[in-house]
Amino acid sequence: MPGIRLEMREGSWDELGEVAGEIRRLVFIEEQQVPQEEEWDGRDPDCRHFLALHDGIPLGTARLLPDAHIGRVAVLAEARGLGIGVALMRAAIEAARRDGHARVELAAQTHALAFYEPLGFVAYGDEFLDAGIPHRNMHLALDG
Repeated sequence: MPGIRLEMREGSWDELGEVAGEIRRLVFIEEQQVPQEEEWDGRDPDCRHFLALHDGIPLGTARLLPDAHIGRVAVLAEARGLGIGVALMRAAIEAARRDGHARVELAAQTHALAFYEPLGFVAYGDEFLDAGIPHRNMHLALDG
């Protein structure tokens, strides 16, 4: 990541939820108009969460569900294009690998397929709507 040094935090919803939730509120609820009841699905306490900070300022978040689905990848608008999303994805993938999962999965907004493909994710199945936004499922096999 040229020009930006990130601190990556990994923890529970109790540890990171206040800050991660605010990023998700701004990106998904405010910016993308996702209904609150769809964003807050009740699964956060069961997930491992990731928070990317630059100079102590939180800029992005993601979560890893117990079944190795990665979700809620969100980077604040002013911080996009700096490699933060890739860093969050790599942290979540590595956590799934440490947990012994053979693969990780995610549901990508179709406009973001090109973001996930260079990380090795492959789209499969038909396009579907989630919160009124077109998505496709993707997976990545983990080697060892």
